[in-house]
Amino acid sequence: MIVLDGIYYALALAAAAGLVTWAAGPWFAAPLWILAAFCLYFFRDPERAIPTGNVAVSPADGKVVAVKPEDLTLNRVSIFLNIFDVHVNRAPIAGAISKVQYQEGRFHVASREVCSDQNEQNVVTVQGDGTTVIFKQIAGLIARRIVFRKKPGDHVAAGERVGLIKFGSRVDVLLGPEWEIVVRPGMRVQAGSSIIARRVAGASEGSHES
Repeated sequence: MIVLDGIYYALALAAAAGLVTWAAGPWFAAPLWILAAFCLYFFRDPERAIPTGNVAVSPADGKVVAVKPEDLTLNRVSIFLNIFDVHVNRAPIAGAISKVQYQEGRFHVASREVCSDQNEQNVVTVQGDGTTVIFKQIAGLIARRIVFRKKPGDHVAAGERVGLIKFGSRVDVLLGPEWEIVVRPGMRVQAGSSIIARRVAGASEGSHES
């Protein structure tokens, strides 16, 4: 399965490659053909097996680059996506989207810690089953377009596709004390199928807002 955006890009590049082939020959068009093929690869959207139970799943494919306290009530899991990772984002938990907040910002390399606060980002709050989980779609050095296909009031299932970030980027997940984080820096995760946290038995929601 391929995201529609990738098909459009690939068709445009293939059309340009055809024109260059006609005008100048196939060797001159080779870079355009390669870019068209890469767009199809980059915008791939594989099916995933979604875990069940009181768990939070990764909203993105990539490498965990940080697991640390964000403030007195929240812990943060940061995931870095390179250009070879799947860039389709998924909901970390089931629930209702209570808030979507776009924040203009800079375009630092997405693996840097400063990106969590300073880069362009889309902050999404999901509330469900007595808990609130916030995740941020964060643009990187190359990524200049964040796509989010839901709106406040929409209900999502855990692991449901919600959008994507085009090219290298970062996703942060903020979880309250009712969650036990089970990933560590250096681990690789897959959107929708990798468990990043488990709900602590009997824990109530921490008081936090985005």
